[in-house]
Amino acid sequence: MPTRVHEFAWPDRVVVGTIGLPGARTFYLQVRAGKQIVSIALEKQQSALLAEKIDEILDQLITVEGNPFSIPTSTPIELVDNDQLEAVQEQFRTGAMSLGWDPTTAQVVLEAYPLTDVDVDADDNELSLDEDGANESEMLLVRMPVGTARAFAKRTREVVGAGRPICPLCGNPIDADGHICTLPEV
Repeated sequence: MPTRVHEFAWPDRVVVGTIGLPGARTFYLQVRAGKQIVSIALEKQQSALLAEKIDEILDQLITVEGNPFSIPTSTPIELVDNDQLEAVQEQFRTGAMSLGWDPTTAQVVLEAYPLTDVDVDADDNELSLDEDGANESEMLLVRMPVGTARAFAKRTREVVGAGRPICPLCGNPIDADGHICTLPEV
């Protein structure tokens, strides 16, 4: 079965956003070019790691001696995007992702693949994914210019951090209806 590739070479918009209230949010990576919009669901941890790794790639490129690329150290103000997600129609739930750098276009390259069937080994509770990728019938391929990538990482960190407050006693999120460490004694 051929893989359907949702490819965005120079997207108009690439953001992570959420739907729902803190504690019950669904994270989406949304990409738009013209009228083409693709939204894929992510886990909060995937979103946070994606932002961290994009910043690492960009920061590493800055330190390369003789680097011919102009890599911003912070988000260019004209690329800040605080708008809500556009109409979301989930294309797939993200499993594996990969990041890379294309020096020919000076772009960060993101690939995202759907979550595959997971087999649980009952003996040692280890997860093993389908290694041959046979179930990957589609994928998202996004190429982001460096400024867009820096803005994407900044917004993603902000979205991830906008969740429930953290309990100073146990370090776990505090739900709106209370928390075990802060509930009044009976």
